[in-house]
Amino acid sequence: MNISTSLIYRILVPKFIRKRILAKSLRTSILNYYCSHPETHSKEIQEVLEYLKSNPIAVFPYDFQKKYNEGTIEVMDDKDKGLRYVMLDGKKLYFKRRWSKKRIRHSFNELTKEQDPQSPHRYLNDKFKVEEGEVLVDIGVAEGNFALGAVEKASRLVLFETDVEWIEALNATFEPWKDKVLIANKFVSDTTDSSSTKLDDFIGRDEKITFLKIDVDGAESRLLNGCKRILAEQKPLKVAICTYHKQQDEEEFNSLLIRNGFETSHSDGFILFYYDKKLRAPYLRRGLIRATK
Repeated sequence: MNISTSLIYRILVPKFIRKRILAKSLRTSILNYYCSHPETHSKEIQEVLEYLKSNPIAVFPYDFQKKYNEGTIEVMDDKDKGLRYVMLDGKKLYFKRRWSKKRIRHSFNELTKEQDPQSPHRYLNDKFKVEEGEVLVDIGVAEGNFALGAVEKASRLVLFETDVEWIEALNATFEPWKDKVLIANKFVSDTTDSSSTKLDDFIGRDEKITFLKIDVDGAESRLLNGCKRILAEQKPLKVAICTYHKQQDEEEFNSLLIRNGFETSHSDGFILFYYDKKLRAPYLRRGLIRATK
């Protein structure tokens, strides 16, 4: 397709239709690839392929997601704060001020789906969990659902979020525990300036952290470059880090963590991160690494 034809296509064909066409094309490419490489098939990969044969492409290519229905989610109004919230394990999880109830239902449904016991994006499992007294650093906290689930067990929480609209909601969510929760509106990266910080600079040498959760939309590598001291010296330490944003993340992060003395494992199943325009064969990526030392 030349430039002029491409421009006409983009003008005449609505974006949502273009997305459907691309998704269908990608689904075909994935099935064709694995059909041509049967030697790569494991039981886990075969499960994904069976799903794709009869379902549209999905980030979580598994049947477990079908049990979720956002229409059943109750969104409530906090008139004093002017914010809306959803109950999560008996606690109020607040959302951005400008978000409609419909958008909140969709978002909360996706969050719940993401942390389903069968999800490849689930941070915790029966052996890897937040214990009583942990010092938790949550980087890329967004809505705060992970931290909220750990807030009663943790002795201290440091929450990093770059989206200023989330800061108001996070302050509302964690108000009952404000004495032990610090919310920082900063990028965590490999430089320290007015808007960014290395984790090695933010967390002092005399401060102890025991649990590090990292989900920063593809900036994980730079973040790791900025916390070399913590990874090398902190012990005990647990790390849950997302590995699906870029093609080589799982291999690179796993090697780095092992070099720093961690024992590592990956989440079960695969994520099909079709939002990545650089997605290429073999297409399927592990959701995250869980590491301990």
